[in-house]
Amino acid sequence: MKNEKLLKRGADNIRILAAEAVQNANSGHPGMPMGCADFAFTLWFNYLRHNPMNPEWIGRDRFVLSAGHGSMLIYSLLHLFEYGLSMDEIRKFRQWGSLTPGHPEYGHTKGIEITTGPLASGFASAVGMAIEAKNFTARTGLGKTPLFKNQKIYILCGDGCLMEGCSHEAASLAGHLKLDNIICFYDSNSITIEGSTSLSCSDDAKQRFEAYGWRVISIGNANDIKQICKGLDESIVSDGRPTMIIGRTEIAFSSPNKKGKNSAHGEPLGVEEVAAVKKGLGFSEEAFYVHPELKAACSVRVDALAAESMKWDAEFNKFLEKNSDSAKLISALLHKHLPADLLDQLKAITPTGKPIATRASSGIIMQKVAQLVPALAGGAADLSPSTKTNIVDESSFTAQNRAGRNLHFGIREFEMGLAMNGMALYGTAIPYGSTFLVFSDYMKPAIRLSAIQNLHVIYIFTHDSIYVGEDGPTHQPIEQLNMLRSIPDVTVIRPADANEVAHAWNAALRLKGPVCLILTRQNLDSIPTELSGRIDVQKGAYILKDSDNPDVIMIATGSEVGLALKVSELLAKDNINAGVVSMPSRELFLKQDKAYREYVLPSDFKNKVSIELGTTFGWREFVGDAGLSIGIDHFGASAPQKVLEEKFGFTKEQIADKIKKHCNY
Repeated sequence: MKNEKLLKRGADNIRILAAEAVQNANSGHPGMPMGCADFAFTLWFNYLRHNPMNPEWIGRDRFVLSAGHGSMLIYSLLHLFEYGLSMDEIRKFRQWGSLTPGHPEYGHTKGIEITTGPLASGFASAVGMAIEAKNFTARTGLGKTPLFKNQKIYILCGDGCLMEGCSHEAASLAGHLKLDNIICFYDSNSITIEGSTSLSCSDDAKQRFEAYGWRVISIGNANDIKQICKGLDESIVSDGRPTMIIGRTEIAFSSPNKKGKNSAHGEPLGVEEVAAVKKGLGFSEEAFYVHPELKAACSVRVDALAAESMKWDAEFNKFLEKNSDSAKLISALLHKHLPADLLDQLKAITPTGKPIATRASSGIIMQKVAQLVPALAGGAADLSPSTKTNIVDESSFTAQNRAGRNLHFGIREFEMGLAMNGMALYGTAIPYGSTFLVFSDYMKPAIRLSAIQNLHVIYIFTHDSIYVGEDGPTHQPIEQLNMLRSIPDVTVIRPADANEVAHAWNAALRLKGPVCLILTRQNLDSIPTELSGRIDVQKGAYILKDSDNPDVIMIATGSEVGLALKVSELLAKDNINAGVVSMPSRELFLKQDKAYREYVLPSDFKNKVSIELGTTFGWREFVGDAGLSIGIDHFGASAPQKVLEEKFGFTKEQIADKIKKHCNY
């Protein structure tokens, strides 16, 4: 192998940079980068299709460092391959304001494809990337060209990733879908923080992944360049399955006294040990040193990669010129085109003639959205008949049909959320996923990662209250609404009827971060025609029913808006003037200027009442200390809806009595 010496030098230099940066910060994980350096540098130098001069080049392979604690591995690579990450930034590893935080962060540092840290989340999201890569090329016709034929999603994961539950969900789905564009390197060093993996795990990874339907390639010594190249050469030739390369590495490889030890996992090696590593590898004692020959070779390789991508771009542009329909679709997918009159078109088909559940009206409206927004694609965790999220005129994405827009995630809520993140990160979709609201508990880490990365994904949660009824407390969400609201940068929208659903979809498609649509199972009356013109979901809250000199202002969300309107009529019989504010989204309302917020909810008005079928947590911010929050601060029970309504105090008469008692009317 003509460049074996160079590849080894590159790997050794990464080991030193990783050890030095962690030592300099007195914080970090040196062992994994040192153990995986041979594989990673060989991959980036010889195999990975990328363009450091254009990190967002559409034709690139993706590299996902699922074992994100080993971030100095990718930071070293980004420095060596001239992604603009200076040595000063390497020196500032894990420091305030640096481009080298403790775990890789998407959007923060050029060349980072995804935020990783929670183990296996990168692995699971990479499956979403692989799905979207297949779907994009199949829908546009690019899959019939050589342009994307060999595009790969490379993953580097470790023992911890494979222990986490979402890796099981993701691997099962990837194997079922035969995602042969995935190549995962498993850094099998048999070490975790506490010691040997044998303390807690005795899985046979080879048998496990073969059972999932993966091809498994074993590298007995993944600190040997020749063995690595042999494994990669085999892996890049598809056999119709995703590929797992099990590479036996040694944690902190080249560290005389720390190699193979769990102490090298999450703490600095020590000044003397770092010096011993340098000496043993024959490197200069100079701090943060890059070998001149290595630097020159990487520069030459960067130029070659740029030339290859320019040649690719020329062929891509020829394809666009010859295939106008495909070019139009490609543009719509890349740029997430939305019609300027989207809301008007959605309102035109909104079903308002009779009571209808918001999950059902959303399903009808979503069909129009799918026609107007080609980038929308997604599915459910085996619940589309209940969540109404199947795109009727589109096929399903399967191992045999890559062009389908309907995804069947199976009963894998966590993987669904993480796969949605990967789909969004690939760059050609606005993904959606659906399940019952109570099962958002299974998805919280994925939603949090959506928010951290500011990803435009749409979570559709139905069966949003105790009115699920007979299924009982395990299926009746109480605290989930406020759990979702508590996640920074997530927008939660709970529409009151079909009209608000149309507005909610318009808002969800125009927002840039993650959005949660919260929908009912039970039928709801439409907002009266004389009031529906006031709907303004994009402002988060608006005065639905005004009252001159109100005695009470009721704030309600979702199914409780219609209830509040009925309560206002009941109170009027006792000469109590009650205004009604619909608040489909706290987050959007709080983004409005103070004047608007004061107009809707005057701070000096005392008799404010919130009504929502969930925990009252958080409502004091809107009703004030003198206000009343009506909700459910306990778990539900198994019974029909009408019985629960009465037993838990949510009839219009019971609500009216609570308000009169609280306000001394």
